[in-house]
Amino acid sequence: MVVTTWRADAAPTFFLDTKATRNTPAYLPLSGDNYGLKVSYHNNDDVSRYHFGTRHPMKPFRLMLTDHLVLGYGLHDKMDFYKTRPATEEEILQFHSEDYIDFLQRVTPENKNEFESVWSKFNIGDDCPIFDGIYDYCTIYAGGSLDASRKLIAGQSDIAINWSGGLHHAKKFEASGFCYVNDIVLGILNLLRYHPRVLYIDIDLHHGDGVQEAFYSTDRVMTLSFHKYNGEFFPGTGNFEEIGTGLGTHHSLNVPLRDGIDDFSYIQLFQSIVEPVINTYRPTAIVLQCGADSLGCDRLGCFNLNIRAHGECVRYVKSFGLPMMVVGGGGYTPRNVSRAWAYETSVLLNVDLDPRLPAEIPFLNYFGPDFSLHPNLAGKVDNRNTRKYLEGVRARVLEQLRYLNGAPSVQMQVAPPDIEGFLDEEEGRLQEERESTNDARNERETKDRARTGELYV
Repeated sequence: MVVTTWRADAAPTFFLDTKATRNTPAYLPLSGDNYGLKVSYHNNDDVSRYHFGTRHPMKPFRLMLTDHLVLGYGLHDKMDFYKTRPATEEEILQFHSEDYIDFLQRVTPENKNEFESVWSKFNIGDDCPIFDGIYDYCTIYAGGSLDASRKLIAGQSDIAINWSGGLHHAKKFEASGFCYVNDIVLGILNLLRYHPRVLYIDIDLHHGDGVQEAFYSTDRVMTLSFHKYNGEFFPGTGNFEEIGTGLGTHHSLNVPLRDGIDDFSYIQLFQSIVEPVINTYRPTAIVLQCGADSLGCDRLGCFNLNIRAHGECVRYVKSFGLPMMVVGGGGYTPRNVSRAWAYETSVLLNVDLDPRLPAEIPFLNYFGPDFSLHPNLAGKVDNRNTRKYLEGVRARVLEQLRYLNGAPSVQMQVAPPDIEGFLDEEEGRLQEERESTNDARNERETKDRARTGELYV
């Protein structure tokens, strides 16, 4: 009998041919096999073919790189893949104004001078330029978020991913911050057809002002944004005092951060805020915006986050077991954006990726010289977030939760109206509360006056 001993320096007894290597997924399932969660991936290849301009920092081809990594790692075998249809005009008008959408449909680089009189009205300029196919581009990425929300509502998915979405700055009447149509607002409006409460969490470098503004006066949506803030950094909003209005008071939470925050500080702060927010508000669905400009070394960034830390936020939100719509957002160093979103796809699938990028993917040279999934992105910016400052931030954010009388209950409808009508309804509820409060106050004052008279009889 011959006993063979395996040694690290022994010559291999067999070799994998190229086809076998190419078809072997570069991941290992973690314990639990994702606990039965159904994950779906919503994309349309056409979205990466648009171009903002040579010098513009927004590069839609980052989505193509992301798809190549997802496919190269074999992650498509672990989830449902959907090619999404573009959003219809009717769907987009659920939030945006008719005159603004009509402008996006008609304007082109060739005729843009004919619309020069309304450029300022719709905030068209260097940040939000006119390029070929601008409206088609908007319908494609918005269609991805709408499709993701539909799959969550139907129960076909527990987690639905649209990396082309997450354009959180767009307003009802205008473009802003590289964003033209707010797919997040459209997706949340769709979720509100079924879910009584939706929590929106934003880990982009920039404040999620467009989403906050859209739901500022309702308690049906709570917005929680982690971002840089100094009063000047774009978009100039997102300080503590922006807490909502009317029924939405204390339902807008902002976490203003300084330059250079590191992995440990960010994760610790994120977890210490997200858990009490979820436990207090008790959302029935979560929308997570994963803007990758909060990574270190981003072209427009100023944080020190590595990809694992960014992904740890995704992992933590997933751990609450609520239906999740996960979208992209900012991110202006495409090779790092695509690494992060591919890694976060693996986090949502509960698999561990090989730290070496798949050798067979197109544009592999773009990821050189390290060809790693986890390059070191930290330490490039001085960390100005002291422990004392972060403790103060946490305390001020959580203070707002004390004003909430539990999770708000709602009377569900078969389908809500458009957002304008939806917010009008919220204002109507607020007016009824005011009138009821005034009646009670008048009654108390009448009784107080009667008691005062008794003292002087």
